[in-house]
Amino acid sequence: MKSVVGKILNSKLWWLVLLAFLFLVNFLAAKFHTRYDLTAEKRYTLSKTTKKLVTNLNDDLYIEVFLKGDFPAGFKKLETSTREFLSLLKDMNGSKIHYKFISPQDEFPGIAGMKYEDTLVGSGSVPINLSVQVKAGQENKRVYPVALMKYQGKQKLVNLYTGGKRLITPVEINNAEALMEYQFAQAIDGIIRNEKPFIAYSSGNGEPLDARSYNLQQTLQKDYQLFTFNINQQKAIPDTFKALIIVKPSVEFSDEEKLKIDQYVMRGGKLLLFIDGLNAEQDSLSYKTELVAYERNLNLTDILFRYGVRVNPDLVMDLQCDFMPFAVGGTADNPQFEFLHWNYYPLFESAGNHSINKNIGLVAGRFVNSLDTIKVAGVKKTILLTSSSNSRIITTPALISLNENRNLPEDEKFKSNGIPVAILLEGKFTSLYKGRMPKNQLDSLAALGVPFRDSSVESKIIVVGDGDIILNDFSPKEGPLPLGLNFFTVGSQYEYQFANREFLLNTLEYLVNNSSISETRNKEIILRQLDANKVKAQQTTWQFINIALPVLLTILCGWVYQQIRKRKYTA
Repeated sequence: MKSVVGKILNSKLWWLVLLAFLFLVNFLAAKFHTRYDLTAEKRYTLSKTTKKLVTNLNDDLYIEVFLKGDFPAGFKKLETSTREFLSLLKDMNGSKIHYKFISPQDEFPGIAGMKYEDTLVGSGSVPINLSVQVKAGQENKRVYPVALMKYQGKQKLVNLYTGGKRLITPVEINNAEALMEYQFAQAIDGIIRNEKPFIAYSSGNGEPLDARSYNLQQTLQKDYQLFTFNINQQKAIPDTFKALIIVKPSVEFSDEEKLKIDQYVMRGGKLLLFIDGLNAEQDSLSYKTELVAYERNLNLTDILFRYGVRVNPDLVMDLQCDFMPFAVGGTADNPQFEFLHWNYYPLFESAGNHSINKNIGLVAGRFVNSLDTIKVAGVKKTILLTSSSNSRIITTPALISLNENRNLPEDEKFKSNGIPVAILLEGKFTSLYKGRMPKNQLDSLAALGVPFRDSSVESKIIVVGDGDIILNDFSPKEGPLPLGLNFFTVGSQYEYQFANREFLLNTLEYLVNNSSISETRNKEIILRQLDANKVKAQQTTWQFINIALPVLLTILCGWVYQQIRKRKYTA
């Protein structure tokens, strides 16, 4: 038997067959590439939506990632995660996907003295300033955790990390990795789309059109065609608008205006409502130390009740809240200020129970109303934002005083948990005016080309009990501030940009665009951290296993090998 095997191995034909087999394996490996995702959460598996977007590209897609350089461990981990994800995209359509990593400090080609970071700032990217340890000491660097996507003469910025902290925690890295597919899928869908969706911003009932809405408009105009629409002056709300946004109205809605809104919903239009049910403004406290919050009487209770939600005439107070500067001493001419929690500025949590609120941080509100759901057949309700476990509700009329912060809040009053402040309604809605329309009005609507409907097709409505959530503060020096940034804390240790902008974009994304793209936000990556107590208790053991044991095993194997050789040649 051994002689037969030996003859085969010595045969030239055998070696030719072996070479041909190896060549075939290499050829197939070069032509066909596959991988198996063995992770429990399918970390390295793309959704059907993303695969379809990538494989249907008609032209080359170029992606420039600006995460190249000497950065702290958190940003290096983000660079590695981005590289791994882009390799997945390239596997789906290698001939069309092209990516590279660039340092923001590199020279921009074709323009002397210009760096890539100059173009990034012009594109709207906000850098994160870092102090990096180098041989000569410390060096200040600016990190741009973004990617620039280019396709058929168009370009789009992709945010890889939406926070602003210098040190990224493992939880934030985990969230960034979970959102990476959504960020790229949304950007690809937006850049290949020939036309931006039409969005209407209502202006007929005292909605803000001043500097407070500047960042809102700038944010939405990147992905949507935003129009100001006065309901009073138009006979109907056109179906060309994919969504109608009503932000902090202060003037009562007439029945005629409500009929236009109602019929827009019945025809499948989407509503995004940010309602302040009470008249309570921070500016009023600049002139006096207290104010009385009272109802605005917007005349929206009946129509919202019919759809399945009620905006309550109350205020949500929360121990989880933002800061405000308060005078705690000094003189009238030279007061001494201290930053204290202001319970009327609650910070809302999301349960991550929907693609809208998945993997977003705290959302900041101001003088917020609670919401109730109403049982309506055929309408599904999803609570998007809630208060913390240490919150309370005060009824109106309510006296709001700056003197409240002179004493610590009575914690025993803050025992309510999960008070709803933002709700999504989905389904087939019933018209508020069903069975109430006279014939002459029905004929008028028919003549306008919008015949009356008493029930809707599948539609969506989002109601938020605060109008300030998507309005920006204004700085006399810097102008309009980004959404979610508190003017009073700018420049202090308490400065932080909350996730208001992300919440706004996610709500519109779900209402207007491809809902399957929004579903990619549901991807979860489990953060598997080491048990700190076990690590400390077993530190010596694992140090021995990782450092000393490999060395000892190498020495042992060498000794055994030498003993075998010694016995063999001695015999």
